[in-house]
Amino acid sequence: MTRVAGAVLAAGAGRRMGRPKAEVEVDGVRLVDRAVRCLQGAGCDPVLAVVRAGTSVPGAQVVVNDDPDRGQRSSLELAVGASGDVDAVAVLLVDAPGIGPDAVTAVVAAWRPGRIAVADYDGRRGHPIVMAPSLWRDALALAGPDEGARALLRTRADLVDVVPVPGDPTDLDTPDDLARWTGRA
Repeated sequence: MTRVAGAVLAAGAGRRMGRPKAEVEVDGVRLVDRAVRCLQGAGCDPVLAVVRAGTSVPGAQVVVNDDPDRGQRSSLELAVGASGDVDAVAVLLVDAPGIGPDAVTAVVAAWRPGRIAVADYDGRRGHPIVMAPSLWRDALALAGPDEGARALLRTRADLVDVVPVPGDPTDLDTPDDLARWTGRA
């Protein structure tokens, strides 16, 4: 049986938001808890939450990024390192509440060894991204400090399988983004 870890990258300071995004609530649920539930609902095991020191995340294996100012790459590196003996790692960013378990389930189901499965929301690529830990390490070798898989996806496009999924990959970066999101019908 294929074993896929899920990782939520949630250690950022959220400077444009004015507070760490992991702690932002949408419909009474913190974004980090929403993302953890999404990965759990898709069957990922273990589910890791890479967070700032002092953040608790019930239901997840907490991985503390002691220096999150190093950028997203540092959180991704910690997640891949903590994923254990798994076949693949599904990565979500904390700030996209429109991504649900159905999207993660579809991308995980489409993933094949040696390949990279990427969610596609009506022509917009986004998370989750699922690949083997060895390919995540290749991505880390190519990534800048505040990047993840982008360079690998570009240089190894031959490995990418785009998976149509339901949901909305809009990320919440600012208080205005949050207000627009929460103002939706």
